Amino acid sequence: MGGRFDPVTLEILWRRLISIVDEADGAVARTAFSSLLRDAHDYTCMFTDRRGRELAQGSFATPGQSGAMALGIKKLVAALAEGDCRPADVFITNDPWALAGHLNDVCVMSPIFYRERLTAFTACVFHHSDIGGRVSSDNHDVFEDGLFIPFVKLYDGGVANEALLETIRWNVRTPDEVIGDIRSQIAANHVCAQKICRMLEENEMDGLDDLADEIIERTEQSMRQAIARVPDLVYRAEGIVEQTEGKDDVVIKVAVHVKGDSIEVDLDGSSPQVDWGGNVVFNFTYAYVFMAMKSMFDPEIPNNEGCALPISLKAPEGSVVNCRFPAAVAARMQIGHFITEIVYRAMAPALPHRVLAGSGGTPATMNVFYGRRQDGRPFHSVIIRGGGMGASAQGDGNHVYIFPANGANTPAEIFESDTPLIVEKRELLADSGGPGKFKGGLGRRVVFRIPDDAHAPRPPVNLGIQSGRLRYPPEGLFGGMSGARAKFLVNDRAGDPYGLTRLQPGDLVTMDAAGGGGYGDPFERDPQLVAEDVLDGYVTPESAQTLYGVVIDTVTGEVDLEATRSRRQSRG
Repeated sequence: MGGRFDPVTLEILWRRLISIVDEADGAVARTAFSSLLRDAHDYTCMFTDRRGRELAQGSFATPGQSGAMALGIKKLVAALAEGDCRPADVFITNDPWALAGHLNDVCVMSPIFYRERLTAFTACVFHHSDIGGRVSSDNHDVFEDGLFIPFVKLYDGGVANEALLETIRWNVRTPDEVIGDIRSQIAANHVCAQKICRMLEENEMDGLDDLADEIIERTEQSMRQAIARVPDLVYRAEGIVEQTEGKDDVVIKVAVHVKGDSIEVDLDGSSPQVDWGGNVVFNFTYAYVFMAMKSMFDPEIPNNEGCALPISLKAPEGSVVNCRFPAAVAARMQIGHFITEIVYRAMAPALPHRVLAGSGGTPATMNVFYGRRQDGRPFHSVIIRGGGMGASAQGDGNHVYIFPANGANTPAEIFESDTPLIVEKRELLADSGGPGKFKGGLGRRVVFRIPDDAHAPRPPVNLGIQSGRLRYPPEGLFGGMSGARAKFLVNDRAGDPYGLTRLQPGDLVTMDAAGGGGYGDPFERDPQLVAEDVLDGYVTPESAQTLYGVVIDTVTGEVDLEATRSRRQSRG
C-alpha cells in the first residue's frame, strides 16, 4: 500500500494508530509502581515517524509533556547518526532542555524496526515521583533539583546498561519504585512497537512514510484554515505570576501575530529567569502556547506534527520563559502553566467563545511528601491537585480540575496507603468559584494529619510544595469575577509555599485550592441556576443576593422573582 489513501482507509488507519498508543498507555496503568502514574496519570505516550515527526499521542496525554516531546524527540532523532539505532535499543534522558522541562520527567525512547528497516520511534515520558535532589521550589540551580541523565542508551541491542541503572538506584530515595517505573516505560514502548508492526503487516504496508505524510499534511491544512478565519492583527496581553516572598512578581508578555494562515507568538518583554525553580525551558513554554492555540482554533483535529507547523514561537533566551542552563527548573509549572491562560487573554477579543477565564488549577498544586515510616522504610509520594476551572461562554467551570496540565486527583485511599499520613477532610469550598453569567468551578480544601503516637514516636515528614494563586486569584472574563485564592496552613498558621516544610507528628496541614474565574456579568445568570447552586451548597444565600442579585426564599428555597427583579434593577 502506498501513495494517497482514500478517506475511509485513512480514518481506519488513523484510529488504529490512536488505539495503539492508548494500548501502550494502558500498559502503564497496569505496570507502573508510583500512584502519580497509576492514578494521577502524569505521563504521556507517543510515537513518531522515522524522522521524529509526531504521529500520534495517547488520548489522555499531558499537554506539557506531549508538546515538549513533539519538539524534543524530533531533535533527539536528528542528532542520531546513521547506525546509532538497532533493534532492541532503548534510549533514556531527563535533560530538561531537551524535553519536558524538569528532571522528574524522564523520557524512554525506542526505535521501531519493521522488516529490518527503521520505521518509527516510540517514546514515553513519566513524571517520576523521586529523582533525588533537594525537593523544594527554592532551589538555586538544576544541580539541586536531582539526578541529571544525559541522552544515553539504557539498553544496547537488548543488553541493559547496568552501570546506569545502578547509578540511578543510588541517587534516589525509593530505588525499587523508580526502577520499576522505568521498566514500565520500556514495556509501554514494547507494546507500541509490537502493535505498529502488526498493523503494517496486516495492511500490507512497507512502512509509515506515506501514511505519516498524508496525516500531517491534512492536519496542517485544517489548522491553517481555522487560523485564516481570524483577522490579521497583533493580539497582546500580559500576566503577573507571584514568586517567592520578598521578590518582584514575574511578568509574562504575549504578542500573538496572526498572519494569514499562520501564527507567531512573541514573548519578548517577559521577566528574566529567576533564582528559584520556576524557570521554564523553551520546549515547555512552546507546549503551553501550542495547547492554547490548538484548543482555540481546532480542538477536534488529530494531535500530530501538522497541528504545530502553522505556529512559531519567539522567547528571549535568558528569560523566565526560555531559561539558560543551569537554572533551577523543578517547579517550572508554577510559571509555565500560566502561559496558556495569558494567550487566552490575548485572543479573547477575537475568539470570545473559545477561551476560558482563569483557572484555580493554573498552576496545578504539587505536594511532595517524603520521609520514613516507623519501621524505617522510606516513602516518597507525590500528589497533584487541581482547582476550580475557569468558566467559558459554553458553561460553568468544572470543580477541582487540573488545567491546562491535565491529570487526575489521587484518591485519598491511595495516598494513605502510600504514606503514613491521614487525610482528615476533602471538601468543596462554597463561594470559591468566581461569580459570572457562567460561574467558575469550585476549589477544594484538603486537610492532612501527621500521626502522633506517644508510645512509638514517629519521624518527621518533609513536604515540598509547588503551588500558586496564594496572592493573586484567577481572573474572570467579560465582567466575570475572580475566584477565591489558594491557602496553605500548618496548624492554622500560614506556611511557606515556596520552600521545604518539615512537619512534626501531630501537625495538621490545610490546603485550599483556588476557585475558577467567572465569565460574563453575574447579574445575567439564570436565577434558577443560582437557586440550584444554593441548594447544592456551591453558593451561599448571602452571595446569591449580593453577587448575583438573586433573592432566595429562606423557607421554600425558591427564587423570589419580584425581589430578584428589584435587586437587579437597583444596581443599574
